[in-house]
Amino acid sequence: MLDSMGSLRSLTAGPWIYPVVATSILLDVFLPVLPSGFLVISAATAASASLGAATAPADVPSLLPLLLTAAAASMLGDFLAYRLALRGGRRLDRAIARSRRLTVARERLGTALARGGGLIVVLARFAPAGRSVVSLGAGAARRRPEEFLPWSALAAVTWASYSVGLGWLGGAWLGATWFSAGISTLALLLAGGLAGYLIRRPGAAPAAAS
Repeated sequence: MLDSMGSLRSLTAGPWIYPVVATSILLDVFLPVLPSGFLVISAATAASASLGAATAPADVPSLLPLLLTAAAASMLGDFLAYRLALRGGRRLDRAIARSRRLTVARERLGTALARGGGLIVVLARFAPAGRSVVSLGAGAARRRPEEFLPWSALAAVTWASYSVGLGWLGGAWLGATWFSAGISTLALLLAGGLAGYLIRRPGAAPAAAS
């Protein structure tokens, strides 16, 4: 399996992969186009090559540090977006009012959190740009930290575990190759599409809050 890594190692080799992954995840709450999910999966795919090997390459990422890095960066990014929106004042309120998507998201999120639930925060972590909408919406809606941040932490751990797990399973099943990383990334995108559908369907917020 170690010989099958090919050029995948060139992307993930060395300790620099952890700060790169962390930076990408931290910033994609503001720039959702960043390929943070693909980076996490690629690193986890490369890490799968070292499991069960007698002599693992020193430049292959380790799964636990990768998981902790991804989860911590996701939580920190959510918190920064939440605080930015919380302090945004009237200017941010006017910007949200011009966006139907942000307005609806803020209303749904507010309803879910007010009723004591926050599963919508977890689902939004997987949906395209959902993390941005929910984190900014929670701050703009002036939700208390204890209403939003615990759910944000759960979302971060769930997303990081799922992404790292996909990369590891794909690498263990298909080998540590670009094809394996691509299949795992497709599975992450499909989960995002399903999460987006669940959020958009009528009654999503009450269901998430129950």
